[in-house]
Amino acid sequence: MIKRGGNDMKSYHVNGLTYTVRQATVQDASEMSSLRLQIDGETENLDREPGEAFIDANGFKQLISKDAESPVNLFLVAEAGGQIAGFSRCEGSTLKRFSHKAEFGVGILKEYWGHGIGRNLLSESIAWAEAAGLKKMTLNVLETNQKAIELYQKQGFKIEGTLECDKILSDGQCYRTIVMGRLCE
Repeated sequence: MIKRGGNDMKSYHVNGLTYTVRQATVQDASEMSSLRLQIDGETENLDREPGEAFIDANGFKQLISKDAESPVNLFLVAEAGGQIAGFSRCEGSTLKRFSHKAEFGVGILKEYWGHGIGRNLLSESIAWAEAAGLKKMTLNVLETNQKAIELYQKQGFKIEGTLECDKILSDGQCYRTIVMGRLCE
């Protein structure tokens, strides 16, 4: 498990790609701003169109700093060949009734799909959540993202419900969002 607040990282070699997973630092802010914008343009599996809810480098510096200081948040990046290939965040709540859980989100550059980056970011996040004493992890996934749904189920997530006509994609059709949760051990 990657330890918070240090220079701890884990290396992986999957399908010919070597990469590391580590906690995000404020030095990643500018690259994260560009990366998130690029990922939003590569897939409709996420919530945003390219440029929507844009976070600039300064905004990412604040977010990364906040996450590093919060015991209920975790911001990880996967780095390959000297560049960030993907990221994940777990965001918890300071509200007492919700303080037992965190929501997981992930984004991977399309050129790095198929190298286990999402799986390893998720595994590290699960290990962190369990070590932090959280009781539950949650996430939302588009119904058409079958590979992600299968990955989440393999990692112990269960479908808890669906949100009907939750998103309208570029084809003008309504799509459901699958709500999933995983109880920590």
